[in-house]
Parts: sequence; C-alpha cells; structure tokens
Amino acid sequence: MSAAEIKQSALARFAQDGYEGASLKHIADDCGIKKPSIYAHFSSKEDLFLQVLADVFERQKQRIEDYFEEHASLPLEAQLKGFVVDWQQIYERDAERKFFLRMVFFPPSALYDDVMNLVYPFLDEQEQKLSRLLAAGCPVQGGIIRHPRQAAIAYLTLLDGIAVEMLYGGEARTTRRLEAAWPVYWSGVSRER
Repeated sequence: MSAAEIKQSALARFAQDGYEGASLKHIADDCGIKKPSIYAHFSSKEDLFLQVLADVFERQKQRIEDYFEEHASLPLEAQLKGFVVDWQQIYERDAERKFFLRMVFFPPSALYDDVMNLVYPFLDEQEQKLSRLLAAGCPVQGGIIRHPRQAAIAYLTLLDGIAVEMLYGGEARTTRRLEAAWPVYWSGVSRER
C-alpha cells in the first residue's frame, strides 16, 4: 500500500467523520492493511491529516486556476459569478470540496495553528491573483472595476458568505443568497467608463 493510496482512504474518512471522528484503525481497514503499516509512511494521525490537507489545498488551488483559464474569454462578471455557481455545484457532489470548506471554517482545535498556516497563505494568494485579474482590464461590458484590491477582498468575503450557506443551508438557500447578493456586489465594484 502506497502513501498516496493511504492518503486517498484517509481523505474519504476525514471528509466523512472529521478529524476527531476518523481513526487510523478505520483508515487502515479501508485500505485493507493493519494499522501499524500506516506508520511506515506517516508518523501520526496528525501527520497523515496535515499531508492530506496540504494535498487538498494544492488541488483546490489548481482547480481555481483551471476554472479561470478555461473561462478567460467570458466577460469578467460572468467569470466571477460563474465561479461561485461552479463552486456550489461541485460542493454538492464532491467530498473533497466539502472537506476543504469544513477545514477552512472549522479546523480541528488541536491542529488550529497548523491548518491556519495552510489557510492564510492560500487566501492571500487567491486575493493577489484576483486583484491582478480585476486590475488587468478583463472585459467588463461598458465599464471598469473600481479599486481592484478592495473588489477582490469583497468578492472573497461574498464567497465566504456563500460557502457558509453551503455548509448550513443547502443548495436552494445558497442559490437564493447568491442571487440576492450578486447584483449588489457587482454594482458596487464596477462603473461606467
């Protein structure tokens, strides 16, 4: 059993049971190995969890980049709103996305600092990339983006609110919130030339 296979089983177990509820015995059982075999690759449950989480952050980062590359020809508003809609749709069917959001908002208390050492650089990098996208003059029909850095921060704040609704409220409530908040956000950050 490779480390990658163990991490895949651990991801499924952490996504389902959370950090506290997942046990190395259950992860080993899911892999069809004995618990001591995990220690050939990972020093502890904490080590395994943090490696799984780091991998998840890298994949999520890549998915964000891929989304914006694939949709670069769309007007900026369509790219940005579409990303939120896409994020929600993937969340509804993807255990990794659910795990990612839960860990961003509710990290295990025993590993809070370690998790935040992944979260904050991730968020800072996304803010910088989004600021550049907004400042680059992507197609905004009939206008420009005011204050790209503040617009990026506001977008991420909107995304946080939508993500919390995904965690607690479900698809219908999330969609209702997005449809109410989006026009207010967009009219606040864009302006006529």
